[in-house]
Amino acid sequence: MNEASPAPRADAPVVVFDFDHTLYDGDSFSHALRWMLKRNPLRAAGSIVASLVLGPMVAWLPTRRHGISGYVWIATLGLHRRRGFDALLDRYVIEHEGEIRARLLPRALEVFGGHRANGDEVVVATGAPPELARAILAFVAHQDVPVIGTAVGPRFGAMMATRHCHHAEKLRMLRERGYGDIAAAYSDSTADLPLLQAARKPVVVNPGIKRVELFRRLLPPGTPILNWGCAKRGGEGNPLSSDVGAT
Repeated sequence: MNEASPAPRADAPVVVFDFDHTLYDGDSFSHALRWMLKRNPLRAAGSIVASLVLGPMVAWLPTRRHGISGYVWIATLGLHRRRGFDALLDRYVIEHEGEIRARLLPRALEVFGGHRANGDEVVVATGAPPELARAILAFVAHQDVPVIGTAVGPRFGAMMATRHCHHAEKLRMLRERGYGDIAAAYSDSTADLPLLQAARKPVVVNPGIKRVELFRRLLPPGTPILNWGCAKRGGEGNPLSSDVGAT
């Protein structure tokens, strides 16, 4: 365990962090998936053709999991074991260490580490596979933090998402792991509104600029809406954003 981060206190408040656009600038699994597809010209060509169907599925919440699973299936055709998939993710992280490190958000990691140093029960809940988030957090000595993410398993000769850690399902997965009383939650996404609304202290970070008003409307008055370093996103603290007066 990171020596700077004591074990959570017995009565520690639970603090949940999303990963993509919260601790990491971008969509970590999309970056990994793009690399997987580009490894083979046939996979890349197949994904382009399949995007006619899979693209709209990913964009629509009720079919999002199926759309992502389609891309994962193309990228992993011939892979039959979860450990092989995890090894592929680890290889991606190792080969792209510099790029990934540059995407980790210093301000986010400062807040994240502050909660850990305070003895809070910190959990990462992400739509990415948990192995990917753990491997990235290892760069900053936070690999021991519990990670709840999208479950992936063998299906039809490849790997597919079997349970997507997204929207209300993310909250259910947290509760199944015993994280029912959430003191604080940090996320960029309206897909995490069930999580943010369940937390005693919701904090919106790096939201899409067009989503800021929705967060203001659906979350309690005074909810912080911050920018932790995503230049193209909204939130207080980003001088490039046209909407910086959230709190």
